[in-house]
Amino acid sequence: MNAPARRPVRDFVPNFVRRSVCRPAITSGRRFLVLPLVYVVFALAFAIAFAAGAHAAPVLMISIDGLKPEYITQADAHGMKLPYLRTLLAKGTYADGVVGIWPTITYPSHTTLITGVWPAEHGIENNQVFDPEQRFRGAWNWYAAEIRVPTLWQVAHRAGLRTASVGWPVSAGATDVDYLIPEYWRSASPSDSANPDDQLLMAALARPDSLLQQLKPAAGPYMNGNDTSIAGDEMKTRYALEILRRYKPAFMTLHLSSLDESQHTHGPFSPEACADLEALDGMVARLAHQVFVGNPSAVLVIVSDHGFMNISHAVNLVIPFLQAGFIQGGMDPATKSPVVSSWKAQPWMAGGMAAIMLHDPNDHATEQQVKGMLDGLAANPDNGIAEILDRDAMKKRGAYPDAAFLVVLKPGYYTANGLSGSLVTPIPGNRGSHGFSPEYPEMRSSFFAVGAGIARHRDLGLVDMRQIAPTVAGILHVPMPTAKATPLNVYP
Repeated sequence: MNAPARRPVRDFVPNFVRRSVCRPAITSGRRFLVLPLVYVVFALAFAIAFAAGAHAAPVLMISIDGLKPEYITQADAHGMKLPYLRTLLAKGTYADGVVGIWPTITYPSHTTLITGVWPAEHGIENNQVFDPEQRFRGAWNWYAAEIRVPTLWQVAHRAGLRTASVGWPVSAGATDVDYLIPEYWRSASPSDSANPDDQLLMAALARPDSLLQQLKPAAGPYMNGNDTSIAGDEMKTRYALEILRRYKPAFMTLHLSSLDESQHTHGPFSPEACADLEALDGMVARLAHQVFVGNPSAVLVIVSDHGFMNISHAVNLVIPFLQAGFIQGGMDPATKSPVVSSWKAQPWMAGGMAAIMLHDPNDHATEQQVKGMLDGLAANPDNGIAEILDRDAMKKRGAYPDAAFLVVLKPGYYTANGLSGSLVTPIPGNRGSHGFSPEYPEMRSSFFAVGAGIARHRDLGLVDMRQIAPTVAGILHVPMPTAKATPLNVYP
């Protein structure tokens, strides 16, 4: 791949920053000397060897969790004030939408973004660990060691490039990240992060060991656990800025999560969600300024993991499994909380869908009984079931290789999880969520790229999420043979 042509750093820096800090570049003439043949041969051999290990540009990849592309591509229609993000349409390359993976939820999607393969291949099938007897206190798939294929961090690191990451899902213990602050929390709920000792936990998980201590004087104390508010994103931005300034990584990932939280609480395109993204626009502008002033050959990539839609009903599939005897449960007298004592089959919730797991994958009698029950539920349109996928259908979609079935809900119907209550319950207020079929347009996520050698004002139309990782690998000029999707055409 040819190295992209460089353009002035001012092309990628926000106007309000450019006016204060950017100066015109000074170019000088060059002389071309006629050298003895031996020097030409040596120089050519050196150039070839250098090119094999060189990278075209450093990359900062920012994920804005839950960013629907319409927030930017249709900003005027939604009354959005996004002075930096809107410039990406004219100055960069973008997709009208990114068709995601099954299911369209945060942790599997973020792992696809850095591997280029489906969840069935990379191994992160859901946000939370499958916990049929509810013993793990809501544990999530935090650990990079669970990823079964090479990541962008790994291929960049192996090529000799410096890597960094702040707040990226499934990054705890990522040994190929030189400067690492993972996404991790200790409490059952990610929003329950009041324990001040969690700062000690984060310091222990960060790499190198002294990273948070080194950055604290300039960036302030890091968050407790996982703060999904706009204040949490501001803290992650400060630490990312300090890492960019001090260590100049060649590849860095950053996860900003407050837009997702706003849309869950208030719905997509709500005033609260729009205000959140307007605040994030300023953070991205600061990060872009640091990236491009620090290295004019850099490339900024903005992605998201999924879209969003409004939800109207909760569907608790646990209830029919209890009623049919596939799950045995009751109350724990010590904790006064519901517990599962035994099970033959039960749903593994993932937002707008649920994988049906068998205790014994070879229990074909139970499998057929479950199928009969699910078909009966799907026959009633009030239950909100759009379709039921079998093993072959799931395999074609790269989802849940160990599940017997996948229950896909209609738009607006969302899975609930509890050992009591009704099958279907209306959801009051204006709330939003995801995890629905990636075939629904509302679930499309985002891709924007801007920087040295990236085509300007190019609309890629609809793209596949699996194309993003090999595209970034190509920009870095590092091999990623496990990501087999065609890289996106981001060059002029």
